[in-house]
Amino acid sequence: MIRTYLPKNTEELIHWYERYISPLALIAGFLIDNFFLLDRVDVVFGNILLFSYLVLAAACIVLLNYVESGKTRNSYVLSVAPFVPVAMQLAFGALFSGYLALYSKSASIAVSWIFVFAIAALLIGNERFRRSYTQLPFQVAILYTALFSFLIFILPVIFKSIGPAMFLLSGAVGLFVMTLFLLVLHSLMPERFDPARTKIARIIAVLFVTFNVLYFLNLIPPLPLALKGAGVYHSITRSGFEYTLRYEPLPWYKRYFNYNTQFHRAPSESAYVFTSIFAPTGLETRVVHEWQYFDEPTGEWLTRTVVDFIISGGRDQGFRGYSQKGTLEEGKWRVNVKTQYGQLIGRVSFSVIDAPEIVSLETEVR
Repeated sequence: MIRTYLPKNTEELIHWYERYISPLALIAGFLIDNFFLLDRVDVVFGNILLFSYLVLAAACIVLLNYVESGKTRNSYVLSVAPFVPVAMQLAFGALFSGYLALYSKSASIAVSWIFVFAIAALLIGNERFRRSYTQLPFQVAILYTALFSFLIFILPVIFKSIGPAMFLLSGAVGLFVMTLFLLVLHSLMPERFDPARTKIARIIAVLFVTFNVLYFLNLIPPLPLALKGAGVYHSITRSGFEYTLRYEPLPWYKRYFNYNTQFHRAPSESAYVFTSIFAPTGLETRVVHEWQYFDEPTGEWLTRTVVDFIISGGRDQGFRGYSQKGTLEEGKWRVNVKTQYGQLIGRVSFSVIDAPEIVSLETEVR
């Protein structure tokens, strides 16, 4: 009786996998990556896992095209060949699931939503790409996208440095690795590679330029940095390794979404913005708090104060720091948390409302 519900042949098994297992694996994989394996970008096991998926995807491309070229008659290889596109799809799905978990934690959605949305689209669309995975140019395009996305954050983790130089190095390494991979394809199966050579070169060139444009427009999240927590406070005092923060109480839903934060400012009272920024162990870099006021007549954000300080990596909950501003006009304010190269790590937005006296406050220790 149970046998009637199980796949009866290879094609039915693949169809059964795509219909039932793959969507569940997609959801489960993202949850596992997000909360356990890739909670921080410098987890060795998580990065080894992502690298292994890259190797698996590349191996599947080579094997699939080798079979398609007709150069092998090995019965075992031919018997597993129908599963190769599924394995490739699984590897790419796992990669983009991991990337979405990492990049979404680092992204300021207000600025980096384009790149995060693209990663999410690749992850969700991965379930619809099976036919496209039989085409060599498409395979190479997805592999290069996955490789570049991996190098963007793994090289800063390895070299303990961030910035344009690291990004340019990531691009150079990506092109070098892809060149070696394409040489392997050409040497093993020129009849499959040569007709697609021009199209592949154009695709890689377009992707390379796209990544660089997104980066230098500050549209790629600044991994390996990630904003773990931030907010506006009425006072901050430090005692040893602890910070005591005093803030206006908010309903739980407003605190969770950081929505419509109001700062009731008493005469001569200062505002403090506190941030916890994660960085990998051994990495030191400078970050900036850029205080901006929204000028209603012009409709522009005007920079009022810029404060910078150095953070050190390694702490799970991020390096803690704050900036203070004493003179605040009534109205809309925001503090952009940036790298020294201008990439937006996060943002704290709030409205200043003049009050005759200090409002009731709650205390939090971090």
